[in-house]
Amino acid sequence: MLGYVDALKAVDAAMKAAVPSLERLADVLGLVRSHRIINRSGRVGIYSYSVHGAGCRFVSDDGIEVDVDFAPDGSEIFDLWRLHWYGLSLPEPVDVTDQDLRTAVRSLQPLLTEVRPGWFSVAG
Repeated sequence: MLGYVDALKAVDAAMKAAVPSLERLADVLGLVRSHRIINRSGRVGIYSYSVHGAGCRFVSDDGIEVDVDFAPDGSEIFDLWRLHWYGLSLPEPVDVTDQDLRTAVRSLQPLLTEVRPGWFSVAG
């Protein structure tokens, strides 16, 4: 769980380094939709990325997958499915049940906040 949060921070840092006009990770959606700054998919540092619907999927050179959606206010949100796929993409895959993920997320409150049923965000 904390690994996902750290990986999300690393993605954020890589994107901001590559695209200085990016104030927050959610701004990638607007940059793609404007067709002026970045493409719907591409490469930034050690990550390939692919924008989808309300979010973006990042895959590092070592295959670690960080998929994140963005709430209307621009906050980064994720669900159990995204956490599950992150775990499976690790060099030593971790396959846990949804119940184990729910328990882990709840144990990390107030670091993680449930923003709507089944969807979480990193506080602050």
